Amino acid sequence: MTPSQISTSAVSGRRTQLPTSNKPQPHQWARRLAEAGVRRYSGLVVLAVLIVVFGVWTPLFLTHTTLISILNAQTLTAILAIAVLFPLAAGVFDLAAAQNLGSTALLVAYLMTNGHMGVSLAIFCGLSFGLAVGLLNGFLVAVMGFDSFIATLGVSSILLGTTVQLSKGSYVGPVPESFQRLTSSSPLGIPVITYYLAVVVVVAWYVLEHTPLGRRLCATGANREAARLAGVPTGRYIFTTMVVSGVGASIAGILLSSQTVSISADIGPAYLLPAYAAAFLGSTQIKPGRFNIWGTILALAMLGTGVAGLQLVGGGALYIGNYFNGGALIVAVGAAIVLKKRGDRKRRLAQMKAQASAPPPLAENPRSATAAINNQEAE
Repeated sequence: MTPSQISTSAVSGRRTQLPTSNKPQPHQWARRLAEAGVRRYSGLVVLAVLIVVFGVWTPLFLTHTTLISILNAQTLTAILAIAVLFPLAAGVFDLAAAQNLGSTALLVAYLMTNGHMGVSLAIFCGLSFGLAVGLLNGFLVAVMGFDSFIATLGVSSILLGTTVQLSKGSYVGPVPESFQRLTSSSPLGIPVITYYLAVVVVVAWYVLEHTPLGRRLCATGANREAARLAGVPTGRYIFTTMVVSGVGASIAGILLSSQTVSISADIGPAYLLPAYAAAFLGSTQIKPGRFNIWGTILALAMLGTGVAGLQLVGGGALYIGNYFNGGALIVAVGAAIVLKKRGDRKRRLAQMKAQASAPPPLAENPRSATAAINNQEAE
């Protein structure tokens, strides 16, 4: 189409769609789908490589004992990671979650051993404690407007001091056998806490992916100001995520108390780094650029496999887990930043292309303009 034809079409008041030649060809679509699949599911490849490497490296790796060890080590971390995933999806942090876990574990053990409280009532008190911590965090962040990083870090320090004071710096326990049975069984050869985790995963996945609450949380985390202008009560949703995180951390703490039998005051902080490493690494998988449940579970599988394999070949050194989780967190945060910048760049390019391909404004029809002038002169 020549420039004169475009001009004639505009004058006559009709729009003519310009031919486009930048549509992806079939082979381009295949390549794009393959690239998207590699980005979304690269963790599965890494997990398979880790299994093969450690399986060849040491015969102790590909055993049922190692699998059970990984499940026992990662289940509580997974529950905590899912708990902090809700604030992260809304764009805030809950750094008190790990100490909340540890404080709940010690509180429940203390109530049953020193307070001679029944198991059911002690569990209820533990859940109530986690709820109270979540309400406090929500009040500080969503109502008072404190920075979530600073507020929850301060709450974590207060919880640690309270826990040390309650325990007087010593172990609390052992808890009653009736409480230990909460986590000691293994239906079908799988630890029962793995089944608890499965329930938590399904519920959290459904809430985040298939409810208005989850969609509005993600909208708040993506652009809080835009979500607020769109009518989303962002403060209310941030408050809710803090409460969810507090209760989720207390659930993990109750299970930890049952599993560990005797609890120390400083047991909680060790779970903070692995939980956040899994959450950030998970944001690069399945749904890159978004905190999501299945990506987090895949990340936990990679981290658990890597730590277990390195400990087997390294003689069981406990410091290996700190090295591996710390390195994974740095890599995950770096990858998340790169993905965010890439996504922002793609959105800007798409906007520029849309503006460039928009049709020029239509010229006014000369006949209608002349008729309007004649009518004005006649009046």
